[in-house]
Amino acid sequence: PNTYAKQAKVIHFDIDPVEIDKNVKTDLAVIGDCKETLPAVTQKLIKNPHTAWRESFKECEEKELITVVNPELHPTESPITMGEVVRAVSDATNNEAVLVTDVGQNQMMAARYFRFTKQRSIVTSGGLGTMGFGLPAAIGAAFGAPDRTICLFCGDGGLQMTIQELGTIMEAGISIKIILLNNNYLGMVRQWQELFFNERYSSTSMTNPDYVKIASAYGIRGRSVRLREELPEAIDEMLSTNGAFLLEVGVIEKGMVYPMTPAGETVTNMLMCRKG
Repeated sequence: PNTYAKQAKVIHFDIDPVEIDKNVKTDLAVIGDCKETLPAVTQKLIKNPHTAWRESFKECEEKELITVVNPELHPTESPITMGEVVRAVSDATNNEAVLVTDVGQNQMMAARYFRFTKQRSIVTSGGLGTMGFGLPAAIGAAFGAPDRTICLFCGDGGLQMTIQELGTIMEAGISIKIILLNNNYLGMVRQWQELFFNERYSSTSMTNPDYVKIASAYGIRGRSVRLREELPEAIDEMLSTNGAFLLEVGVIEKGMVYPMTPAGETVTNMLMCRKG
């Protein structure tokens, strides 16, 4: 509160008075059903484009574009990055697929670099840390939206936690496109160990099986890609396949997700790149 949005005031809308000031100190409490209280407040709002305030973000946006976005989406050297895979799949589906994520770096990258053009288009467990969520959630998404393409982005760690659900996909004949971003690490934990534990890595390196062979054992077609030039054709093959498909993409092993706010810090101390 001493550094972030110091000029702002907090208005708390809630139907339960007990909730007011419980977690965040508010300047104004509005008690009641939001169907009634929100329209009453919005009628009093004065239209303001906030031009100066919005202009103040341009420098930060330009810095982020140069430091974070461009290196992720347009890398100048090998190996493949998670972000470029996500964006390539998004583009190939005309940004209309239902995006399902597992947990970890794959989740952050998918949510950030997949473009959305339709409502009800992302299924994720948010910050719950439920590794293995992706595959069963994608099955549910396929039943809930049978006329849409379902794209699951997952990591090698999370996939192995519920990989047996490939049997459900086989048995029910479900059409899910599984994009495995394989970095041979529990990437999010490894990132924390690098940044905050002086690279004292523990239990984050993965020794992986042949995922394409596992998929094949369940009657699911698959393909593994390690070279950037093979990626467009592999994505086209995946999307044109009638039924489920597992596309394993070998991505940069020690990739990082930025920007990142360290634990206990505010957004004013956000990390944009590796130290040094």
